[in-house]
Amino acid sequence: MALREEKVIAKNRKAFHDYEVLETIEAGIELTGTEVCSLRENHCQLTDCFALIRKGQVWLHGLHIAPYSHGNIFNHDSDRSRRLLLHKNEIRRFSQRIKEQGLTLIPLKMYFSKNNLVKVELALCKGKKVYDKRQSIAAKDAKRDIERTMKSRYR
Repeated sequence: MALREEKVIAKNRKAFHDYEVLETIEAGIELTGTEVCSLRENHCQLTDCFALIRKGQVWLHGLHIAPYSHGNIFNHDSDRSRRLLLHKNEIRRFSQRIKEQGLTLIPLKMYFSKNNLVKVELALCKGKKVYDKRQSIAAKDAKRDIERTMKSRYR
């Protein structure tokens, strides 16, 4: 069994706090040359990023890739919309679930795959209510307390 070797560029930690992840999928992303060079320098931000389906294509909005440091006049626009590469049946399935259940597409992380292609892990998410967030915070605190007491007990 081969391990997946991937170099993570950026993670969206806020997504796990604000949304309940139902399903994930790996998607390619359409980039220009200077964007890839900038990603190799880890200049990417996924915090307020989301995906929309328009005319049978998935578009990523709010993704900030800083301009390449050694770029010239051909540098890219840092906040432009970028197209995600998915199969048509996957796009159709996601669009049906979004229309029926009121879900959203949120990118969780961006990484280089083992053959140096930039991939985005896209998740079908449902927004959390305020009380759900409180419950998840309380569960994390309880888990942390249990680990702390177990650590002190076995010293």
